[in-house]
Amino acid sequence: MTLTRRKTLALIGGGTLFAAGAGGGLILTRAPRTADAPWGLAGTYDDPRLRALSYAILAPNPHNRQPWMVDLSRPETAVLYVDTSRLLPHTDPFSRQITIGLGCFLEVLRMAALEDGLAVSFDLFPDGADAAALDGRPVAVCRFAPTGASPDPLFAQVLHRRSLKEPFDETRPVPDSALPPLIAAAIHGTRVGASVAPDSIAEMRALSHEALRIEIETPRTYRESVDLFRIGAREVDANPDGIDFTGPVFEGLAAAGLFTRQSALDPDSTAYRQGLAAVFANTDTAMGHIWQVTAANTRADQIAAGRDWVRINLAATALGLGLQPLSQALQEYPEMAAPRADIHRRLAPEGGTVQMWARLGYGPDVAPSPRWPVEAKLLES
Repeated sequence: MTLTRRKTLALIGGGTLFAAGAGGGLILTRAPRTADAPWGLAGTYDDPRLRALSYAILAPNPHNRQPWMVDLSRPETAVLYVDTSRLLPHTDPFSRQITIGLGCFLEVLRMAALEDGLAVSFDLFPDGADAAALDGRPVAVCRFAPTGASPDPLFAQVLHRRSLKEPFDETRPVPDSALPPLIAAAIHGTRVGASVAPDSIAEMRALSHEALRIEIETPRTYRESVDLFRIGAREVDANPDGIDFTGPVFEGLAAAGLFTRQSALDPDSTAYRQGLAAVFANTDTAMGHIWQVTAANTRADQIAAGRDWVRINLAATALGLGLQPLSQALQEYPEMAAPRADIHRRLAPEGGTVQMWARLGYGPDVAPSPRWPVEAKLLES
């Protein structure tokens, strides 16, 4: 996670940060050594299935849990499973968001295979699925076959795509002309809406701010996120998933004992108070919003939402637009019932399920999120 100067000052409460000892310079300059490597290795494998998978693992997914596992034991086939140890039972109790992330994975897999002249067909949940919980049954059987179809132009953005978790530039409005290409990117049946109208922006900022407050002030849901903090390069390299905090500032804060998981959980700490202000700066600088609705809420609908969602993200990247999901108001735990009802009343007045909702705007360039190597996501045959 990149930190702006304003966020840095907020986190240290206006104080001065020192790196103690002769190794301080190393601490303050350390960067992850292996966690970003999968971004450079994408497409370098001999097996076309592995080449496609090496791009698919770069897909967006909730809390960067990377919940995919793949079996390549059958020729010209990849079987996708969910790693049930990587679910989010408190913020995503029915694994709807995790399933959307698996849909993102499948769409990037499809686009990557097309680059090799291969079409991928998906047999979704061939052994059935439980609407209340994901389990050990396969999510999709993916079959590769030669095709004469043209490559997908959005694939060019896969290595550049980000979920931009920084404040947006409030001096740069998002033009109306940016919205049609984003809406048109969805080709798998989800209904997409978007707005950059000032009144809508103000209302959506307030709603997303309130939903984020509820998630943070609900102990079990906030703890689920804090438990996934990876603070500093050493932790990120050891576990290249979850919510990463790297770079000189976080290395220094951690070394000085000013930023720990314990302090992040303490409502009386500076880290908690100023960290809260910093994340509110994201919701409160939205310069537009985009959302997806499905008529039903089956596992297949959630997969389709993910496939379209990553396409929207890639289309935004092509336009130079920043995009960040605002998942909080869509979550299904009891404390979030009122914001969830509100967002559905606003964005799906005729019925259906709002599967994704995000803020749009222009922001800084940021580093890619850490990833486990593709080899770590293969099941032994």
